[in-house]
Amino acid sequence: MRRSRISAALFAASISFSSAYAEDGAWRMAKPMPVPQSENSSAVLGDKWYVIGGIDVPQTAPVGSVIVYDVKSDSWSHLKDMPEPAHHTATVGLDGKIYVFGGFVGTPGAKQWQPIADAFSYDPATDAWTKLAPMPTARGSAEAVALNGKIYVIGGAHVHEHGREMKEPLWAGVPSIVGTTVEEYDPATDTWRERAPMQAERNHFLAAAVNGKIYAIDGRVGLPFVTKSDVTDLVEAYDPKADTWTFKARSPTRRGGVPGAAYNGKIYVTGGEYQDPEGKRTFWALEAYDPATDTWQTLPHMQIARHGFVAGFIVNEFHVAGGSFQSDGMPGINAQMDTHEVYTVAK
Repeated sequence: MRRSRISAALFAASISFSSAYAEDGAWRMAKPMPVPQSENSSAVLGDKWYVIGGIDVPQTAPVGSVIVYDVKSDSWSHLKDMPEPAHHTATVGLDGKIYVFGGFVGTPGAKQWQPIADAFSYDPATDAWTKLAPMPTARGSAEAVALNGKIYVIGGAHVHEHGREMKEPLWAGVPSIVGTTVEEYDPATDTWRERAPMQAERNHFLAAAVNGKIYAIDGRVGLPFVTKSDVTDLVEAYDPKADTWTFKARSPTRRGGVPGAAYNGKIYVTGGEYQDPEGKRTFWALEAYDPATDTWQTLPHMQIARHGFVAGFIVNEFHVAGGSFQSDGMPGINAQMDTHEVYTVAK
């Protein structure tokens, strides 16, 4: 009798495992990127997905490439490079243009990330870049969100301390700040103004707008480097009319290096990275946040766990590409990928 109960339990467990694994079929592989990339940023305009910059992992140097994915032809093309190569930039699309803010630069082969304040716009119609008024605060690994004709650049890491700009580039032994800074850019006037800061400092996080509010989700705290930082599951919402932030329901998974995008009133969050003395982890979980009910839903996970990648919605298809399948920091290992997956959300 006992043997039969054990067998039944094992059989039931195998069915449960098989069913969960079968859910991966919701994701499909699509045309890979031309080259492996990570720590880049992206924006969607219409049916095209623009991927900006990134990092050359063996050299820790910024990459200035710009590529675009055309969903109609399932193909990638190279566009004009960035005027200033950078990684960990904040990128967003608005009114037919791509806006790119800040990021890190550095000397090839040197372990240094120098935050920059430079801002640019890219016009796909002319394949041309235009330099904009710089951000008041130089920073990298921030998030840019467009809402009501304005662009909000949120959070990130920088080397300002007590109003004094540190000249050293960021690295693990250099004083740095993971900020709560929020600065609003007006494309119509090419001007900036300071807005209410977040309640929680964070970088390597996700921010997205739904129904007139901006939501900041997860992220890295303490330092911008995974080997010297912790991660958070905090979620907070920004109301631009009241210029206030409010905490919301925590996310199911604490993680940094996490991208995502908003679609049909929900925010989809996937992937990410975390390290502790027990191990180095990348995530593949896909979760959706519904601001209307302040609740989370767990969805079928990606086929490849990854962090430091790009994500975006083209209509109801959630695209993810690039990144690293292993948490960074292993000598001699380059885990960058060119893989491209798509998850279809019911309309």
